[in-house]
Amino acid sequence: MSIDDPPVEVKVWGSFGCFTRPEMKVERVTYPVMTPSAARGVLEAIFWKPEVVWRVQEIWVLNPIRYFSIVRNEVNNRASFRAASGWEKSGGGYDAAEDRSQRHTLALREPAYLIRAQLEVKSHVNEHPAKYRDQFRRRVQDGRCFATPYLGCREFSAAFARPGGREQPIDRTEDLGPILLDLDYLPGGSATPRFFNARLEKGVLYVPGPGGGRIN
Repeated sequence: MSIDDPPVEVKVWGSFGCFTRPEMKVERVTYPVMTPSAARGVLEAIFWKPEVVWRVQEIWVLNPIRYFSIVRNEVNNRASFRAASGWEKSGGGYDAAEDRSQRHTLALREPAYLIRAQLEVKSHVNEHPAKYRDQFRRRVQDGRCFATPYLGCREFSAAFARPGGREQPIDRTEDLGPILLDLDYLPGGSATPRFFNARLEKGVLYVPGPGGGRIN
């Protein structure tokens, strides 16, 4: 990949979105815009290859930022293989009605974004990145994906399409504070979050990183 390569673009939108702030331990409170990790998740849902890495450069906010709140019943614990094996041997089971609580969610209403990203091939790959960029563009054009993209929460599914060329970011500039950039996964399954001081500049979130947008 060269930083001079043209980025690929995709427009994504949905009825709802929630990009949860990690400092909120119980209640879900969304960031005002899509996070870079969520944008990469959308790209990988459309086109994923083990030899390819996505580098998100810019996220354009296309619709006004509007919030809404809901209260949902959520389970407190996750089912485990060990517990299921015990139920199989000695009987019993999991009763969600006895293990749920009401939690508040502050989410986004009708979010829409234009994602601009670079596609990078790994060092051992001999294929030119243009091959994979063309594959991605064809998948977007045909509406194909490996998994349904979603906007932060899996229940908030997203539609996607090739940009029409007339998309414009909203006229809004403000400091957004620390926003999740990525998760560094460590041996054993633990993860360390990485943040950057984000700023929305005339509706565009520039993402720092190799070949990315602007370094803050």
